[in-house]
Amino acid sequence: MTAGAAAAGLALPMSLQGKSASSARVDPSKIIYRELGKTGIKLPIMSLGVMRADNPNLVSAALDAGMVHLDTAHGYQNGNNELMLGKLLKERKRDSFVISTKMHLPSDRSTGLFTADATYDKFMSMLNTSLERLQMDHVDILYLHAVSAREAALNEDMLRALSDAKKQGKARFLGISTHSKEPVVIQAAIDSKLYDLILTSYNFAQPHVAEMKQSIAKAKEAGLGIVAMKTMAGGYLDRERTKPVNAKAALRWALQDPNVDTAIPGATTFDHLNEMIEVMSNLNFSDEEKSFLQAYNGGASLYCSGCRECIPQCPHNLAVPEIMRSYMYTYGYKDAGLAQDEINSLAVAELPCNLCETCSVSCTNGFAVKDRISDVWRLKQVPREFIA
Repeated sequence: MTAGAAAAGLALPMSLQGKSASSARVDPSKIIYRELGKTGIKLPIMSLGVMRADNPNLVSAALDAGMVHLDTAHGYQNGNNELMLGKLLKERKRDSFVISTKMHLPSDRSTGLFTADATYDKFMSMLNTSLERLQMDHVDILYLHAVSAREAALNEDMLRALSDAKKQGKARFLGISTHSKEPVVIQAAIDSKLYDLILTSYNFAQPHVAEMKQSIAKAKEAGLGIVAMKTMAGGYLDRERTKPVNAKAALRWALQDPNVDTAIPGATTFDHLNEMIEVMSNLNFSDEEKSFLQAYNGGASLYCSGCRECIPQCPHNLAVPEIMRSYMYTYGYKDAGLAQDEINSLAVAELPCNLCETCSVSCTNGFAVKDRISDVWRLKQVPREFIA
């Protein structure tokens, strides 16, 4: 549906303003809005994932175009992402934007369960640090981040921390984010009766897309807001970057699902941003976009669905999905720093693949798992100062 900016309590300008390279223009009356579950917030269907953005002018241009929702996380760019947003947003009225941040607590990457270091106190300390960086007394949405197991979604310490954050006025609404085993996590979120919304991977390349549609519909029926991420399915379909994902086709595919309230694709260039702005007021596929989706038809891509079926097949219980995500960051996003951070977070000193003559993992996506791991693992040996 479309709605005036007043419905969300947000003022939207007629065109992009400020010093930016963006040339897009937007008519606020044509922006498509959807209600974010039962939160009472109406958001444009297009929001901005700020994970890789380090240009404040880009973020300003997104806000001026009407993308009032910004998504960050405690760990993005080692905290510098929140610091950038804090400096930028202090110049704007607090009710002119909706901001979310996410807390990623220590977990066993093989099982998805939180470790003993994932405590209530650690969660609250991380949240307080994030608020200091953002120069705010509260965020609009607070997520428990990167959950892949039902037990983690229902962890008592995490639920208590989330609940207390809301009671203390540090968060207006509570959410959970998931990159893998999404249907399991979504069901747990519904069962918890605590979460207000779900941030989930959702794209045309997911092999379990039918199950995803059903899970999202069930969550929506239960009153939860749905925010889509990883809508670009890695950005490219191949390692050589000769087959780019059609960005507008991918975004429109996700947002044509009426149960998805908004999407948070990342933008690192003004060209990316302009594509997002175009989709924000028009969900109709062009012939080219239809052709892209029809031609894909379940083919190869850089995107790992995170099914985690590979982990029990590996004799070393290696967190294969996280390494596959690093591969996507390297060759799809061209972000070696982000890929290296993901690899280093696994706390695996020596690659156990070298101990196996043949790989016992049979990937449901058809990935040559050992080859991809050996390829991207080289980043572990690269000094950080050599990575842009």
